[in-house]
Amino acid sequence: MISTTQTTTHVVLVDDHLLFRKGMVELVNGFAGYQVVGEASNGREFVQQLSPQNLPDILLLDISMPIMDGFETARWMEQRYPEVKILALSMHNDEETILKMLKAGVNGYVLKNADPEELQAALQAIDQEGTYYSSHVTQVLYNNLVRKKEVQVELNEREVEFLKLACTELPYKSFSPLLQVHPRVVEGIREGLFKKLNVTSRVGLVIYAIKHGIYTIE
Repeated sequence: MISTTQTTTHVVLVDDHLLFRKGMVELVNGFAGYQVVGEASNGREFVQQLSPQNLPDILLLDISMPIMDGFETARWMEQRYPEVKILALSMHNDEETILKMLKAGVNGYVLKNADPEELQAALQAIDQEGTYYSSHVTQVLYNNLVRKKEVQVELNEREVEFLKLACTELPYKSFSPLLQVHPRVVEGIREGLFKKLNVTSRVGLVIYAIKHGIYTIE
């Protein structure tokens, strides 16, 4: 992982299959404006390489890996470096796996057998808009939401403002001056919302905010 120009989107690939990983490196490096700046064979190897000074813009993350899998790695990143966008790569298209990864904090989900054009589109969407949901993933989210019992949750003004900010590109550390509270209070609001809304990641907060009209996509 090295620092290059700001006009290039830095990508790190974590996958335990060496041949697949090398092919993906060549593919991503062939996309204009994208550069693979690091590789790892599992989550533990990746986090050991990581520091605040060499964070990638996007993490391409496999799910099924030994030692530290994609679920653990996504949760680890969401807790420590939520500003890093995560695009999950998997052969699994079942609802349980997709929902589990989204709840862990990933920003998008692409199947390993997808066309290169879809991978490029996913990278661009995450880079520019923050998320990428294919039609299949969108349907999984919809099915999950309509099945859940509607529970009335009372939110105070500060929690509503927090949810609106969570739907932006701003990192959590930028919320403090906007909410006019101490950074520790921001952490408290976030953890309180996780429990109150029964979610475990920023993606869950965003889904709730959009579903309940707190944040509107224009």
